Amino acid sequence: MILVDANVLIDLLTDDPTWADWAEAQLLTAAATEELAINPIIYAELAAAYRTAAALERALTPLSLTRLPLPYEAGFLAAQAFLAYRRRDGTRRSPLPDFYIGAHAQIEGHRLLTRDAARYRTCFPKLELLTPPA
Repeated sequence: MILVDANVLIDLLTDDPTWADWAEAQLLTAAATEELAINPIIYAELAAAYRTAAALERALTPLSLTRLPLPYEAGFLAAQAFLAYRRRDGTRRSPLPDFYIGAHAQIEGHRLLTRDAARYRTCFPKLELLTPPA
């Protein structure tokens, strides 16, 4: 199973001029062999771009994304990764929800489709990532 990060879905849904083609190609390739999924945090990140839940649902329906619950074990791993990140990077700020997405994928053994390779590689070295070429 592949957990799809919000940045990839936003690129596709907003037809981002730089990333939409890459996002579409990755989603089509991945969906041909594996199930694609989101979790409540990814859903919430997407919701910020829509006026209603119904509008968000209409946008997501064609993508056939499985909706996964968040495991509590991932919450602990997310917090530990977030603390380590803060200790390494001082005042730089990355939101805790991004760490929860990486932790969820790692705990459940999912791959993560994302454009945010650097943070996930640093904080979740065991996590298999699908990212744009460097």
